[in-house]
Amino acid sequence: MKKYTYTEKKDTRSGFGAGLSELGNSNPNVVALCADLTGSLKMDAFQKEQPDRFFQVGIAEANMIGIAAGLTIGGKIPFTGTFANFSTGRVYDQIRQSIAYSGKNVKICASHAGLTLGEDGATHQILEDIGLMKMLPHMCVINPCDYNQTKAATIAIADYKGPVYLRFGRPTVPNFTPADQKFEIGKAVMLNEGTDVTIIATGHMVWKAIEAGEKLAEQGISAEIINIHTIKPLDDAAILKSLAKTKCVVTAEEHQMNGGLGDSVAQLLSRNTPAPQEFVAVNDSFGESGTPDELMTKYGLDTINIIEAVNKVIKRK
Repeated sequence: MKKYTYTEKKDTRSGFGAGLSELGNSNPNVVALCADLTGSLKMDAFQKEQPDRFFQVGIAEANMIGIAAGLTIGGKIPFTGTFANFSTGRVYDQIRQSIAYSGKNVKICASHAGLTLGEDGATHQILEDIGLMKMLPHMCVINPCDYNQTKAATIAIADYKGPVYLRFGRPTVPNFTPADQKFEIGKAVMLNEGTDVTIIATGHMVWKAIEAGEKLAEQGISAEIINIHTIKPLDDAAILKSLAKTKCVVTAEEHQMNGGLGDSVAQLLSRNTPAPQEFVAVNDSFGESGTPDELMTKYGLDTINIIEAVNKVIKRK
């Protein structure tokens, strides 16, 4: 098992803020809109450095989406920012009608996704957002794993022509990917080659997959670990190549089991090469208030859950 280390933990929303600031200085067409959460989205630097290209729309998320759609007509590249719950569920009609339907070049940037929003509770912990967004035609869906990858993804999506949903979070997580990485939309990242099982993880679950892989190696199980940062378009070729070798898969995500990454992988396998699959995800449940770590453990999104899923799926081969 390849050894991964980190020197610090950082929140992925700060990676977004750093990437947006860099874009502000390099791309004059990038504009930013925020729904009264500038500090929470780490958009402060862009606001300070590019005051004429920053629009504070207040608590009016639907209006923000409409403004963003209109700005694209003049050649601007709008980045909208608010919590994931408000970025998707609250404004789904506006996204569908004003952005996805006509393929507008809007970047919907969503922080505080999943259970790791923590103490704010079930009303804010959206676990359906990936499903909502990936079902929209023309929508690209990206869920990076750490600070460096989120920064790289933020910069990369400015060059992508079409609507993008970029998902990130509030808690600090291990920052282990390279600072100088080239982020390729739709291209999976192989973290560890293995022969017994494929573990496909996204977002905050990627580091937990690495931890699981280390413990599985101690048990004599060789795990192939893939970081799927782009859920749509999915890297079909990388997944099918891995499954041709390992013959079974575990998917891990901080999202509902229905409609998420695991769902996309299952569809891919059913159409090409059916194989045993286990899901590490929230099973048809809302969250609750608690610390991020407590909630991830309670709802079965921890390292031990990945290990248990691996042992189960291997027996099904």
